[in-house]
Amino acid sequence: MRERRRLRMGVLALVSLLLLGAVPLYFGLRTLSRDPVFDTLDEMDVPGWAAAKTVDNVSGSRWCFQECRVRERTLTSQRPVEETARAYQGALTGDGWQPWKVERCPEQQVKGDYTCWRRDELTLDLWVREPACVPPPIDGEPAPTALASPAAQECTGSLVSVKVRNAIDDERLRPQPSTDPSLTGEDPFPTLTEDPLGEATPSPS
Repeated sequence: MRERRRLRMGVLALVSLLLLGAVPLYFGLRTLSRDPVFDTLDEMDVPGWAAAKTVDNVSGSRWCFQECRVRERTLTSQRPVEETARAYQGALTGDGWQPWKVERCPEQQVKGDYTCWRRDELTLDLWVREPACVPPPIDGEPAPTALASPAAQECTGSLVSVKVRNAIDDERLRPQPSTDPSLTGEDPFPTLTEDPLGEATPSPS
């Protein structure tokens, strides 16, 4: 009887330890697998018509080993660029993001509405633009154009891209090289004369 009681107590203790350890392990793995930045983006007060077909991409390390993490989210909106941009900018402001006026925002000239934002240790690039609306080419046939494709002619709405980076890894916060002309030095190329060989007398034929 004593041995049976000990065995039962041991089994109950083992089951209790497994249950107590499984719950924290489950939530720990869930936290590691899910980036909290995406959870913050999910909580933004964005209308449903402006946040359809969400696609998330992640690159780099969350702890900035070799390369810091970059989070990219692409969404589609059912309304035009201007209205969609206003909706996202209002949601970002309500969530504590501040407009960030900085050079290289964007990196190069693009169409649509492109703005940059900062909050705590993160930077965010918001790009709202018209969708491409051109279907992919079919094997053996030429690629369709926006004018020739019926799907492109009926295409409406806008495309939204959100890119979030760690501020310490954002190149726009680093000191930029000076472009002062006085620091460029002299022209290393000599002035060309009429005689490209620079000879005082012509060579004999």
